[in-house]
Amino acid sequence: MAAMPKRIRITRIIRSLLPLCAAALLLAAAPPAAIAKPPAARAAKASASADAGIVRAGVPVQVAAALRKAHVPASAASFYVIKVGAPAPRASWNAQAPMNPASTMKLVTTFAGLQLLGPDYRWQTSLYADNQPAGDGTVNGNVYLRGRGDPKLVPEEMAKLVASARVAGATTINGDLVLDRSYFADGLEGNGTIDGEVQRAYNVNPDALLYAFKTLSFTFTPDPASQTVSVAVTPALAQLKLDNRLALTNGRCGDWQAHATPSVAAQPDGTVLASFAGDYAADCGEHVLNIATLSHAEFTWGGFVAEWQNAGGRFTHLPALRSGKVPRGAVLLARHYGQPLGEIVRDINKYSNNVMARQLFLTIGAEIDRSGPASTERSARVVQRWLSRQGLDMPGLVLDNGSGLSREERISAYDMARLLQQAQASSVGPALVDSLPILGVDGTLRNRLTRANAAGNAYLKTGTLQDVRALAGFVDSLNGERYVVVSYINHPNASQAQEAHDALMQWVYRGAP
Repeated sequence: MAAMPKRIRITRIIRSLLPLCAAALLLAAAPPAAIAKPPAARAAKASASADAGIVRAGVPVQVAAALRKAHVPASAASFYVIKVGAPAPRASWNAQAPMNPASTMKLVTTFAGLQLLGPDYRWQTSLYADNQPAGDGTVNGNVYLRGRGDPKLVPEEMAKLVASARVAGATTINGDLVLDRSYFADGLEGNGTIDGEVQRAYNVNPDALLYAFKTLSFTFTPDPASQTVSVAVTPALAQLKLDNRLALTNGRCGDWQAHATPSVAAQPDGTVLASFAGDYAADCGEHVLNIATLSHAEFTWGGFVAEWQNAGGRFTHLPALRSGKVPRGAVLLARHYGQPLGEIVRDINKYSNNVMARQLFLTIGAEIDRSGPASTERSARVVQRWLSRQGLDMPGLVLDNGSGLSREERISAYDMARLLQQAQASSVGPALVDSLPILGVDGTLRNRLTRANAAGNAYLKTGTLQDVRALAGFVDSLNGERYVVVSYINHPNASQAQEAHDALMQWVYRGAP
């Protein structure tokens, strides 16, 4: 084959390069926005856009800055701030999104309880017997302790029940103790915990015969003079014994709880032994350790027997623990009415007591829908119907146990704000507001912003889970106007975003300028 002329070869090479040159020229002439950005750059741009959006939505720049500092994207937060009686919110960001509210869900439960049951509602705990006390005060046959879900059946309240039975003539019990816990559905005790910490008081499951929150409180008091550490426990349980082998040392305190946590174990003779061993530094001072232990039935049995004996009552033999229902024809020995709901609600909201909130949630279902033992499903239906009747339909609302100690519960900031405005205008509004922690003063807000001008002027329920920080309630501004404030942060860095909530409260106090 004849060789291709040199001129033709060069021409073809140039033509083959023309498309590449043209592409390069087009790329060079393209505006910067047309060039694909790396993922980090795109994320930064999206974050900046969200920050601008949250500020345009009325959220103050200092709140947006605090979220950014905590590495919480604006999309993981929701805010709703509205002056009471105003037609439109002062700030609304992501407000319609259902969020995990943590313990602010207690506001739904306590408002529902106050309206459906009334602030004067009282729980009943009753003591029955197979027979009337004989002339010498002996009750022959079994006695039956029936609970109806009292959230605060503590030793002082159990002592009142026992005292009433003694006044009725009962001095000696000659039979077994039967616990009637049928007011609540079976299985609530075995529902597990949110974090696996089965001995934490906040994880105690509800029970129709909840006694002293099913929690033992051990108080450790070092005495350098005698070189001993005393251990006291409340409540008294008839079967509980202490084995204190703690040794007082002079070193630094360190992790006192690791040394003071007892081993609690059932013994062959039916007693329960709480054993303490190890060192306790005098530098630690006095401490209290709370442990949720034993079953509800064991705890309540031990508490009743101990209170009966403390009041001078006797047993012909140590009564066996049995479960069952009060039989027809049983004789009422005593009935005790617990503290009114108005006071219980204060304990629930001020100190964010989970098991008390769950007791109330179940009681709402049991009292309003009396078709069977209390269950969370029945209570959720009752609360949903109650909301609907008030024009507060909430499609995104998810009720689990009513306490907020749940990964399932959801409510939007907008819906929570609607609920709070409704509560503020209702006859039970003062009782609900009075139950809330006061910023810098008491409850779960006693140590927040104590030196800020907003201290004493905000009434808010807090909420805390591993990935959640929540705030909902009322803030009274400097000019005397009241605002409803709701803020939810759902993000792995939520614990670092407290500054955002603090900034929000102070901004609202200044009148949301």
